Amino acid sequence: MLGSVEARLDGRPVELGHARQRCVLAALMVDANRAVAVDRLIDRVWGERPPQRAQASLYSYVSRLRQALSPAAGDADIERRPGGYALAVDTYAVDLHRFRDLVERARTADDSDAVALFEQALALWRGEAAAAQDSPWFNSLYEALHRERHAAELDLVDVLLRAGRHTGLPAELATRVEAHPLDERLVGQLMLALYRGGRASDALARYEETRGRLAAELGTDPGPSLRELRQRILTADPALDTPAPRSAVGPAAPPAPVPRQLPAPPPMFTGRNRELARLGKLLEPRAERGGTVVISAIGGSGGIGKTWLALRWAHSRQEHFPDGQLYADLRGFSPSGPPVPAAVAVRAFLEALGAPPGSIPADPDAQAALYRSLTAGKRLLILLDNARSTTQVLPLLPGSPTCTVLVTSRHQLTGLTAAHGGTPLTLDVLTETEALELLTRHLGAARITDEPEAAATLLRHCAGLPLAISILAARATTNPALTLAALAAELHEAATRLDALDAGETATDLRAVFASSYEALDAPTARVFRLLGLAPGTDIGLPAAASLTGLPPSRLRAHLRTLHAAHLVQEYTPRRYTCHDLLRAYATELSRTFDTEAERDTALDRLLDHYVHSAYAADRLLLPHRDPLALPAPPDGVVPEQLGDRDEAMEWFTREHTVLNAAVEQAARLRRDTRVWRLAWATLTFQSRRGHWHEVESVQRAALAAAVRLDDRSAQAECRRGLAWALAQTARSDEARRQLELSLALSADLGDDTGRAHAHLTLSWVCGLEGDEQAAFRHDLLALDLFTAAGHRSGRARALNAVGWDRIQHGDYRQAVVDCEEALALQRELDDERGQAGTWDTLGYAYQRIGDYGNAKECYRRSLRLNRALGHRFNEAETLVHLGETHHATGAVPAAREAWQQALTILIGIGHPDAELDPVRARLQELDTPRP
Repeated sequence: MLGSVEARLDGRPVELGHARQRCVLAALMVDANRAVAVDRLIDRVWGERPPQRAQASLYSYVSRLRQALSPAAGDADIERRPGGYALAVDTYAVDLHRFRDLVERARTADDSDAVALFEQALALWRGEAAAAQDSPWFNSLYEALHRERHAAELDLVDVLLRAGRHTGLPAELATRVEAHPLDERLVGQLMLALYRGGRASDALARYEETRGRLAAELGTDPGPSLRELRQRILTADPALDTPAPRSAVGPAAPPAPVPRQLPAPPPMFTGRNRELARLGKLLEPRAERGGTVVISAIGGSGGIGKTWLALRWAHSRQEHFPDGQLYADLRGFSPSGPPVPAAVAVRAFLEALGAPPGSIPADPDAQAALYRSLTAGKRLLILLDNARSTTQVLPLLPGSPTCTVLVTSRHQLTGLTAAHGGTPLTLDVLTETEALELLTRHLGAARITDEPEAAATLLRHCAGLPLAISILAARATTNPALTLAALAAELHEAATRLDALDAGETATDLRAVFASSYEALDAPTARVFRLLGLAPGTDIGLPAAASLTGLPPSRLRAHLRTLHAAHLVQEYTPRRYTCHDLLRAYATELSRTFDTEAERDTALDRLLDHYVHSAYAADRLLLPHRDPLALPAPPDGVVPEQLGDRDEAMEWFTREHTVLNAAVEQAARLRRDTRVWRLAWATLTFQSRRGHWHEVESVQRAALAAAVRLDDRSAQAECRRGLAWALAQTARSDEARRQLELSLALSADLGDDTGRAHAHLTLSWVCGLEGDEQAAFRHDLLALDLFTAAGHRSGRARALNAVGWDRIQHGDYRQAVVDCEEALALQRELDDERGQAGTWDTLGYAYQRIGDYGNAKECYRRSLRLNRALGHRFNEAETLVHLGETHHATGAVPAAREAWQQALTILIGIGHPDAELDPVRARLQELDTPRP
């Protein structure tokens, strides 16, 4: 009955006759095994208007049904009983009764069993209950059954939310809310699922929508439960967070994050209905699309609204992408720097998808392959904004047809269309009607009606560009006393003055629109706007902007609020600001016109000093035992970041590292060479820990060139060591060796024994990669002597550990234990966790070779704990290999298999060369090969 009324025997349908005859069977099924009076049957089947010979018709229908059910005699029989008829049947064979039984059991079961029971119950539904039946009784039954189904769905969602299984719920719940918009329990479930998915603003928006509906349709406010949930979301109540998973074995792995990277939707979006409809076709069934990744390339000139259209469509279709949305501004036409390299964007996407930083391979092709693996089978939206070329986009395309890709660009990207099936959508200016509607939304209908000719003049200057209309409207909105006629006159004068500055890419009228808003600013705010155009990267934090402008943050915020109100900058997240690249170009043009070269240089120097001092402080938190730099005090007006601990330092680097790379590029271009190599030095630890080896190489090469221009041989030696580290990590050991030998020679000329020691340690590591153990030992002994003579305790500890490893390779296990224990003692005194992690592994390996397997296992476990806490994935894999060897030597084959399998998984995940993978694979294969 939970769908059309039908019967099946051994999976084959039974012919039950016409709809009215099926109605008789359904009326009996509802009261299975109980007699239903003839009069009641007639009422159920025909209602208040039965035919003249209703009883005769009923008898005829019952007779035909008995004949139809005769092959199932004994399992389903219609019996004549006193007062009426009864369907004698196993109630569990009737889907209605089975559904009710499963639901009742689910409501009294534990959550783990309840989910399965609810899902079994709901799977019985095949459509609308008692479909095609039409009588008052059946209509009432239909409504009751669907209420039961709805209640079961709500109960199941409650169980899933209690279990923390909310990831896929928002899309399904949003559809149900459309059908039941006033069901406050359902709305509450959707709000909680959205909140746990990182979409608190969407949850609160859903509450406001429901509140408005209740007021309009029922004249009431939301009930206390929904109001309480709203308040708890506003205060980020920890009790709303996802419950911790329960496991008898141990803590479960955290679920993969659901990325929600879309910027806020454009609040004043207007028109574009035809374009939105075309984009809507992206969600056609995959079979109709040919089973390929859907790509739409939105093209058009700057300021025409490409990003607005993409964001408007993306936000309106979020429920279709339950696995999240990825967003990247590729800076294809940014005046502040070059386009974002595809490898950098891929890396950011991998981190957003939950890939542990240490598991991300260094090779860009391997990163792209991992990206395709992580997106496979997921219903993701990937929005690539402001792309420069097809080449920049290609590595960011997923391989799964379940994903949808939107690309915006000022270029047509014909290669994307031709080779990858991209659907081009060229955006034109707004129509006159749409432009007028957008201006009206900003200013209100009354002002447009009062000055229609002036409004038409303003729109003529804006040329249908949404960006221009929004900026101009902001000027009129923030100064209601300014008439539209006066604004139109100003705009005409500005257009004449700015003709000589027209660079050709955008209409002179657009520059005039910018000018009209700029000239309405007070002088201090105008200066802030001009200087923001000089900053590297696509955004800037408040402390950095304070350093750039030389203003205290409290005073600067007032200027930034004014710029935000004028639509000249956006505070897209608290204390971080950005602006459209056309506005950035305009601000830069103004600064070159109105600020002296000395003023611009001073502002940029303050900003670069801000990044140098902030990055240096963050690096000291990440690696306190690294040899420090002798930095001068921050100059007046520079406001470095205040960071408290290692976690805050990592968060700051994660937030700023693309801006820091842009700062290095800008400083190198402007020959601020001392700042270039210092900034490169300060970012090395973070970039290395995150595996950003190609960024390390690029930054260190820029730093080396700067050091050469400065003729700073100490800085050159430092930069060559950093560059060698990146080269070795990307399998270019020959070039790495050359850089290290040059670094060693520079340090020797300078009499810098500590620099020589660092170079020898790194050379030893490179020699080990090449299999030259004798050379590795020589370099480590030299490093040990140099560190000892210099009184460099952390360096001595590192060298002792390295020498201990070398002694193990030569069979001197007892002396290796002595070296490692001395290293550990130093590292404990210094609280050097990174050093301890490596030394515990070496000490364990020495005990393993001696045959002291108990001590070996304990050392390996200590090393594993530290490496996992530090995120050193390769070191973790090495220790797991050694631990597996120890388990195997003691006959613990299952434990050995588990350790080696974990190691292999890590090595594959970080894209390590096959030369390292093969020995682990061989060990696992040996375990699976039966012995004769």
